[in-house]
Parts: sequence; structure tokens; C-alpha cells
Amino acid sequence: MLLLAHPTGNTFVRALGAGLAQADVLTEFHTCLDYPADDSWLSLFPKTWRRQGRRRQLPDALKPFARIHPWREIGRLAGLPRLIPCLGRHETGFCSVDQIYRALDRGVATRLSALPDLRGVYLYEDGAASSFAVARALGLACFYDLPIGYWRAGQRILSEEAELSPEWAATLVGLGDSPAKLTRKDEELAMADTVFVASSFTRATLAEAPKPPKHSVVIPYGAPTPPPGLQAARRRPGEPLRVLFVGSLGQRKGTRYLLEALRKLGAEFELTLIGSVPAARCDPLMEALRRHRHIASLPHADILHEMSRHHVLVFPSLFEGFGLVLLEAMACGLPVIATPHTAAPDIMREGCEGFIVPIRDSDAIATRLTWLAEDEDRRQAMSSKARTRAAEFTWENYTQRIIGAIEERLASRAGPLNSP
Repeated sequence: MLLLAHPTGNTFVRALGAGLAQADVLTEFHTCLDYPADDSWLSLFPKTWRRQGRRRQLPDALKPFARIHPWREIGRLAGLPRLIPCLGRHETGFCSVDQIYRALDRGVATRLSALPDLRGVYLYEDGAASSFAVARALGLACFYDLPIGYWRAGQRILSEEAELSPEWAATLVGLGDSPAKLTRKDEELAMADTVFVASSFTRATLAEAPKPPKHSVVIPYGAPTPPPGLQAARRRPGEPLRVLFVGSLGQRKGTRYLLEALRKLGAEFELTLIGSVPAARCDPLMEALRRHRHIASLPHADILHEMSRHHVLVFPSLFEGFGLVLLEAMACGLPVIATPHTAAPDIMREGCEGFIVPIRDSDAIATRLTWLAEDEDRRQAMSSKARTRAAEFTWENYTQRIIGAIEERLASRAGPLNSP
């Protein structure tokens, strides 16, 4: 039996948790929130708070296994760090993301010895150090999920970018982590029996670790099922090519290079940016937001509808773990333009469902956009192939492959994973 934990319980965590529960191999799931199905009693709270909360609603299959650790996360979502800034101070504030991860980790660590049938723990980066130490002492297997590339590779790439794009450097927030936090990351990695990653790029970055893990497994995420009746957009003669970007608007995502590509193109291209603006001042970004359509946040269903009205997604990330937005866009019939520092090489074929361009190459982005704008038949063919390809990646398959890999690692132990 397995214990699963993650503070925010995002899309891939909920999918895995539900799959583990349905396979009868889950003992407990630890997280910070489970939004109630009936939220009428929360009508006094701001709509934005309730919208954020609905994203944290657990699947029915997972609810019976949930153990909730809410207070720090409630404080963060309620905006306490804005009222009392020290509460949100990076890494040290009571409601900071780092403290939320570490508090949950400590809570899980104190729970492990009370679960006699437990065979292993499945934990995520930045939330595993305390629990892995206890699990190893108890003889439990430690399964580690690394949702983004290894930190040393990230520091190298982002430091290079800070020199190349000094006006965007303040948005490269990954460079602000303390030595203590980075040391904990390496401690977690060293204690893991198996490291699960969602892309070949993430696994490749592990080569930069002082002691690369002996066993890592690449299992791509699943694609969503588009709402019934959602049709991919067709571009009418004379209509601009509608270009979409979804993600945080910092330079880790390569935002500068997308904006440069659009500046090289004419009025026959329209750009929509969906994503939050970094807190740090960035004049080039603010100028771009005045020229292009910008939406700070949308519910997931509305993002899928926005995808269906656009003609192509561009995701020029410099350092990514997967880029779930790629599969979401493909499922909605969008060809994608992405870099090899994402899951693009794992989930799409060059020139079939989209294009893979080098990082930091605005010319390559502009060229591919021009190709799509000049050949609607080709774009339509790529749109159809993108939907077909995305359907091959399901959350059920994702979960079953993880369970299979865990079973394989536990093969030396008596009995199957779900044995009493």
C-alpha cells in the first residue's frame, strides 16, 4: 500500500491519486485543501477565491483517503501575505509556498509509523525530505516525482538567460532559492529509490546531479477530454492567424522570444497571452501587454474554449518539466510550436502535430508561424493530427504505468502492492 502527498493536489496528482485509489493500492492521500462539492455556504467569499478553490476539488474516488492540512494554504489563498508581507516571505514566511510544502512533509513524516500495512511513499520535489528520512528508517520504498527539470540544470540555463535578457532577469524567480533549499532538493533525490519524471528533458537534466539516480522512469502526463461539441477553429480567408500562449509570463517560459517573433510579423497575426504577470517589474512585458490581448486567469474549461478559437499555440519555454498546456492544446486541435526543453519531443512529431524549435530562437518561431499562416490546408492537417495524437495520452494509462513501475521496484518484496 502507498501513501501519496502533495500540497496543492494539481491535475496530475489528482489523476494519480484517483487511479491508485481505484486500483486499491492507496492508504492515504495528504494535501492542503479539498473544496466542498456544495459551496453555497461560501457565497460571502470573493468569487476569485471560490474559483481558485474549485480547482482544488478532489475526485470522488480520492476523497475517502484524504487527510487535510489546511491552515497555511488557507492563509495564502485568503491573501494574508498581502496584508502582512512577512507571512509570505520567500521560503521563510508562515504562508509561503516553501513553508506549506515543508509543513505537509513534516505532517506526513509523523504519520508513517502509524500505518502498519504501508509499503512505500510517493512524494514530490520540495515536500519529501523529512518523510523520506522516516520512511527509509522504517524500511519503506521512497518514490520521488520530479515535475520540473533538476535544479542545477535550471540554475545554469536561467543564469545564462539573466545575462542574455537583463531587462527580464527579475522575472527569473528560480534563481532566488537559498542554499539550504537546494541542499534539501539533493537530499530528497539521494534518498529516492525511483524517480518519476514526465519528459525525457527532465530525465536528461538529472545527469547534472552529483549522484544521478540509478533508476528514473519517464511517463508522460495525460490529455484532457475536450468538452462535447468543441470544434477546432478554421481560419477564413483574410482572417489573422490567432496565436495563443498559456503560462506564467516570466522569462523561464521564453516569453521574450515569442514577443520578438510577433514584432517581426505583420498585422495578419494576433497574439493572446493567458497567464499571471510576475510581481517583479519588467518594462518590456508591460509594454507588450498593452499591445496584445492579455487574460490573467481563467477556469480550465474556459481555457479549453479559448484554445478552440485560436489557430496555433506557441510555448517557447527555456526550462520545463512537461508543459501540460501542450497536450491540452493538441486535444483542442491546435498545432503547437514548442522547444525541446519541454515534453514536445515525447508527445509530438516534428512537422506532424507541430514544430520543435530551438530555445531562444525568435526567428524560428516567426518562420513556423508564417508557414502556418500561408498554408491553411497544412495547418488543418496538423490540427487533425494533433487531436488524434493527444488522444493517445490518457490519465488512465499514466496511472497504470506508474503502478506497473512501482510493482516492478517492489518485486523483491513479498506479495503484490495491494496485498494485506
